[in-house]
Amino acid sequence: MSSPPPLPISNPRPTAAAASSFATPALRAFIARLSDSLHRTLAHRRPWSELADRSAFYHPDTISDTASHICNNFSYFRVNYLTLLAAVLALSLLSYPFFLLTLLSLLAAWLFLYLFRPSDQPVTIFGRLFSDRETLGVLILVTVVVIFLTSIGSLLLWATLVGLGIVCVHGAFRVLEDLFLDDQEPLGSGLFSFIGGAASSVAVVAAPSV
Repeated sequence: MSSPPPLPISNPRPTAAAASSFATPALRAFIARLSDSLHRTLAHRRPWSELADRSAFYHPDTISDTASHICNNFSYFRVNYLTLLAAVLALSLLSYPFFLLTLLSLLAAWLFLYLFRPSDQPVTIFGRLFSDRETLGVLILVTVVVIFLTSIGSLLLWATLVGLGIVCVHGAFRVLEDLFLDDQEPLGSGLFSFIGGAASSVAVVAAPSV
């Protein structure tokens, strides 16, 4: 009796293929642009010793002085203030790992299922094919539920208020000399230019899908 012929063995490596399908050119360009913008923005950060210089603190006399101090300090210490705000949000989320994991999963869903998903790879769940409009509707619904109908929204709100409170208190009592005000960077530079460019890029990517 002759033995049956051996069956062909193939090794498609689905894990590597699936990983490479996520790394679309648009996603790689987005990550590269984000990294470059963060590096350029952090390069304009003021020294933290200057932020905490006790000799530069002064009690404002009027409400108009307080508002003027806050505006001037925000223009000058903009990157430092945004870093502080991000640090407060990060510490708040790190104290609740489940909330952090939920937000990261939500962000990954937006990136991989809608914004940077190749047009030739439709979303299929349990054998059902979802159109781009249905995928967008489900993502919006899940985002609204997660942010506004759970404790994650209140945590983000309180962390943002605490961060803004720290920024406003520091800005109200920190005095800047006129020579510092001449050294301000334009509002549209650094991270703010990236936000505007990223918003337009996402709109271009999402427009054909909707």
